[in-house]
Amino acid sequence: MGVTLRTIEKADARALLSAAAVRNTAHRILNLASIGSLEDWSLDRSQLAATADFVARVVRDRYPDLRPPVHARWRHFVFAGRDLWKETVSCRGWQSAAGAARAAFDLAITSVLLDAGAGSQWRYRDAATGLTAARSEGLALASLRWFERGGLSDQAQDPLRADAAALCRIDAAAVEAAFQSAEGNRLQGAGGRAELLNQLGKAVQARPDLFALADRPRPGGLFDALRARASQGRVPAAVILEVLLEGLGAIWPNRPCLEGVPLGDCWLHPALQGERAVQRFVPLHKLSQWLAYSLIEPLEAADLHVEGVEALTGLAEYRNGGLFVDMGVLVPRDPAAFVRVHDVSDPFVVGWRAATVALLDEIAPLVAARLGLAAAEFPLARVLEGGTWAAGRLLARDKRADAGPPFQISSDGTVF
Repeated sequence: MGVTLRTIEKADARALLSAAAVRNTAHRILNLASIGSLEDWSLDRSQLAATADFVARVVRDRYPDLRPPVHARWRHFVFAGRDLWKETVSCRGWQSAAGAARAAFDLAITSVLLDAGAGSQWRYRDAATGLTAARSEGLALASLRWFERGGLSDQAQDPLRADAAALCRIDAAAVEAAFQSAEGNRLQGAGGRAELLNQLGKAVQARPDLFALADRPRPGGLFDALRARASQGRVPAAVILEVLLEGLGAIWPNRPCLEGVPLGDCWLHPALQGERAVQRFVPLHKLSQWLAYSLIEPLEAADLHVEGVEALTGLAEYRNGGLFVDMGVLVPRDPAAFVRVHDVSDPFVVGWRAATVALLDEIAPLVAARLGLAAAEFPLARVLEGGTWAAGRLLARDKRADAGPPFQISSDGTVF
């Protein structure tokens, strides 16, 4: 039997599920902007130097030793020097490093999936510490406490787990209760978050080869799948992302498919042309890549070394993207864009996010140089944490009363 066009297109679709595809396509979009061929955006590279200066100052302020960790969900469980997750696990005796890793995977995966925009008015008040937190930190704290209480577990004697069956039963009311959502403190997208956890549960049940190699079906079972793919105790970071995209691709609502392959955070853009459909898509995989970064530490705690972290890209989210807009590197061609509401699938948003990924590649060595370090000593993963995400947030607080993104974006709670 010969190779059919459908077979080729299916292979093309799977090729979009990688960090390399994100990076390559992002630079295609940025190149179009640099020659004035992107309809929605113009590029002013003369502002990159000032942007790198600002990011370097932020890094020095936040990490005077110039050793920020990898940008990961774990940073959001630390408040005033207290690592709340470490406090929790220090009270728990694990039978094995693998058991601890599965629990950490369960928390990281569910917490990252719950980390979409909460709304500018929402807050989480933690009775145990007296902390009040908003945005990503508040969402992290709320998800941690929910997890600790066994809200995602099907086993009363083992609260620190997320079972597929329990995830399938979550509804909007459960999310609202866990996140203290009520009149005057409404969490945006509670229903969308519940549906995403439901879909996660179904995806985990559907792939025992990825999620149930050594335990009941649970997101944390992915640890065992990655351990099985390790060679001499080493796991490539790109493989972490590819396994995540393979296992979780079906959970995202209203996303495109190509030849039956769910593409996730991947969108058509009219500036990209080509005979094959795959050439017209922009893969971004923001949440999946942040999740890949967030799984590095539990893997290494279980004595699996993650190599090739530089293969992952920067994150196409509104803090990094807002940095380049607020610093004047990326400029909307239509000033009215600042007051319109944009859907995440709009070419305006897709182009902005893709250009952001490529610009993060460009600014990373500039930041390292300003810190007196070689690019290899201060790679992109540290620049993000040090870094561009924090710099974008500082600018947003300075420029906008709600500290939100530079544009109004209509989101279902699964992108931003």
